[in-house]
Amino acid sequence: MDERMIERINELYHKSKNEGLTEEERIEQADLRAEYIKSVRANLRGQLNNISILNTDGTVTELATKDKTKKK
Repeated sequence: MDERMIERINELYHKSKNEGLTEEERIEQADLRAEYIKSVRANLRGQLNNISILNTDGTVTELATKDKTKKK
């Protein structure tokens, strides 16, 4: 997600509040928002995968490894 797309999301938001959007603009806004959410989730997942948990017995568990074992 680049800065230009975020600016476009903001433009469409302000236009929707002031004068309303056309059907094409509503579709564009929904697509941009979905892509933004996807990007935020991917960034969060990347950050969480770099977290290590210190257990009470002194061992360290990588959060990414712990997540993979839950999915099985």
